[in-house]
Amino acid sequence: MSEIDLEKFREETRTWLDENCPESQRQPLTSEDDVFWGGRNATFQSPDQEKWFKAMAGRGWTTPTWPSEYGGGGLSKKQAKILHEEMRSIRARNPLQSFGISMLGPALLKFATEEQKQRFIPPIVRGEIRWCQGYSEPNAGSDLAALATKCEDKGDHYLINGQKIWTSYADKADWIFCLVRTDFEASKHTGISFILFDMASEGVSTKPILLISGYSPFCETFFDNVKAEKDNLIGEINKGWSIAKYLLTHEREMIGGMGEGGSRKTLGQIAAEKRVTDEGGIQDALLRADIARHEIDGAAFMFTMERVKDEAKAGGLGAVSSILKYRGTELNKERLELLMSVNGSESLAWGGDNVGGGDLARGWLRTKANSIEGGTSEVQLNIIAKRILELPSE
Repeated sequence: MSEIDLEKFREETRTWLDENCPESQRQPLTSEDDVFWGGRNATFQSPDQEKWFKAMAGRGWTTPTWPSEYGGGGLSKKQAKILHEEMRSIRARNPLQSFGISMLGPALLKFATEEQKQRFIPPIVRGEIRWCQGYSEPNAGSDLAALATKCEDKGDHYLINGQKIWTSYADKADWIFCLVRTDFEASKHTGISFILFDMASEGVSTKPILLISGYSPFCETFFDNVKAEKDNLIGEINKGWSIAKYLLTHEREMIGGMGEGGSRKTLGQIAAEKRVTDEGGIQDALLRADIARHEIDGAAFMFTMERVKDEAKAGGLGAVSSILKYRGTELNKERLELLMSVNGSESLAWGGDNVGGGDLARGWLRTKANSIEGGTSEVQLNIIAKRILELPSE
């Protein structure tokens, strides 16, 4: 596509966004209710949220680069980048948050059969299925390959028994993409399979895990003689580890993306509103320096994300996703630390409408899990050292 064609696409996209993205969907998120996750029991928070989602889904722009034959936008990489830039310029909200989009979908596009793609990908694009991820287990912390959830071949179906932990939104999900052990005699990496099944299946139960923030996005998930269709096995049996690793690179990119912030106002603008002096600046010199350093780092990270995405389109993310995950989560933790400093004693409030219901304190506490979920920071640093810096292991 020529530069002239791309510029025309940009102008058309800008006009379309202006006409179809309501003003309320250009404002910062105020609560979890502002996020639309889709699913068979989904409800919209407002008519504007519904309008924005349906407009984007109707064009396949919930997944702009996915093939149009599966309901995606079918955009080129350059067109998708333009769409992203134009949405960011007006602070448009993501119309659909979905583990199906950020994690499962890329794995299906690479490893699933054509029949599986036709069956599962269009509902992901349309937000009809809410997915959760069945990876971590109580006795297999950072050593994911040590998982023990058992999957037995029963002729016309598989029978699954075991437990997962830290399953984000398992109590709200419709389906799960799950790692199971199908061969206990093989080495731990070669006896794993990747399978999908309905969370409404008999024998599936969940138990929320209450966090120090007072919120509970995580769950313990139990499988007691759960039947799964053989057609839902993705890839070859006992070779699910390759799929698992591929999916993790996309999960880490997704988590790393929190380093880009997301507020309509910069940290400096928020601080100025709270701590402005008669001269119009922030009086605390150390705080000014910390905020400036954070915003410079955040801008560098944003540009790095863009560069890595461009490079990944040619050859995949690979170990670079560990850099994004590590640095993105550190930036998010740092941002909340600085917001706590900016808001002073108000930031310690746990409830009350005048302090946002304690959302800042709860959000600050929630960030402590960022360096654990999706692979601990220690694991990411080990991957970076070994696979990118090529440092000796001993």
